[in-house]
Amino acid sequence: MQVSIETTQGLERRVTVAVPAASVDDAVKARLQQLAKTQRINGFRPGKVPVKVLQKRFGASVRQEVAGDLMQRHFYEAIIQEKITPAGMPAFDLTKDVAGEDLEFTAVFEVYPELELKDLDKLEVETPVVEIKDKDLKEMMVTLQKQHADWKEGKRKAKKDDRVTIDFVGSIDGEEFEGGKAEDFPLELGKDRMIPGFETNIVGLKPGEECVAEVTFPEDYHAEALKGKAATFAITVKKVEGLNLPKVDEEFAKLFGVEEGGVEALEAEVKKNMQRELDQTVKAKVKENVIEALIASQEVEVPAALIDQEVNALRDQAKQRFAQQGQADPSTLPELPAELFTDNAKRRVSIGLILGEVIKANELKADEDKVNALIETTASAYEDPTEVIEYYKSNQELMSQMQNVALEEQAIDWVLAQAKVKEVKTKFDEIMNKQA
Repeated sequence: MQVSIETTQGLERRVTVAVPAASVDDAVKARLQQLAKTQRINGFRPGKVPVKVLQKRFGASVRQEVAGDLMQRHFYEAIIQEKITPAGMPAFDLTKDVAGEDLEFTAVFEVYPELELKDLDKLEVETPVVEIKDKDLKEMMVTLQKQHADWKEGKRKAKKDDRVTIDFVGSIDGEEFEGGKAEDFPLELGKDRMIPGFETNIVGLKPGEECVAEVTFPEDYHAEALKGKAATFAITVKKVEGLNLPKVDEEFAKLFGVEEGGVEALEAEVKKNMQRELDQTVKAKVKENVIEALIASQEVEVPAALIDQEVNALRDQAKQRFAQQGQADPSTLPELPAELFTDNAKRRVSIGLILGEVIKANELKADEDKVNALIETTASAYEDPTEVIEYYKSNQELMSQMQNVALEEQAIDWVLAQAKVKEVKTKFDEIMNKQA
């Protein structure tokens, strides 16, 4: 087998392979002999059809099949021989296929880029330093109270976070419009669920009072006929309700599975959960900062084939999400344009290539202790962590996924150790809200 390789452009390579005529003829003959065992032709007993007869009838199609198989097999032999790693499937072109002569073909494909990580010691990475303060814990306890609160009706003025029941009628240039009218409509104030300006005049009104809201529909409003239009809403407040928070006591603690220790034990458990979520959020933020610094500092030529693969993966994930939200069969959804995913796909492939080079250059292996720690952290969010840990360790696919996560974290840690790190004091609610 003769092999030549050339660089066409960038990461694209063209391999030209010549397969000896004898190998082609032997493969064709063997295929015809297999065919002889199954073919039924008038005048011949089953399994006794001469090869020459089969050659005359099926020779062209058999040779075409053989050529396809030989191109596949010899391509992989060629890239192993030349020590090339393709980034995606090749495009074959059969350039010479003449009986009795060498078969020749070309295969065009992309290769992985050769990366040389530069100036990692010049990377500047910010790492947030966060402490959970007493006020953060108090705010979280109030959040838990709100989750178990009920609504209590009152005759007072409406304020932010109240729920009001209203009637409203909308009009444009004095004419009512479709979809602009409702009765007994519940609305939580301060959630910004209505168009800007709608809620403003409701705050401060008592049940039975009325107001007029002058608003302008956003230019990106979902109803085409209302985009950018000025409208007037006549609003009547019918009911005002405030949140009735439960008392924080032993009974409240039991709602969260805390049977002993009362409020103090509940607060300790809540703070532990807050710390776990904070640690994960900080880790994710640091990883994000490291990746941003790497992408900004390293030049990476990304194979188009890998981008296409990632686009398809992202597109499939999007279809699955849409299907779950709409309870539809993903196969019935229209094909989403590749352009929606191209930038994200290129970014993800670039990150993978860079971190892959960090792992390769430093011969990093998944640390068993880190893998176990990751599994334990994941399991700690469940009612029975031991059961979750055992499930992970008995499932090879899940263990492989966790090993990959650990290896990626080790690569991030290695880069961080080379970089210039700047610690930035950050408030708990600031980093958690940004993450949300």
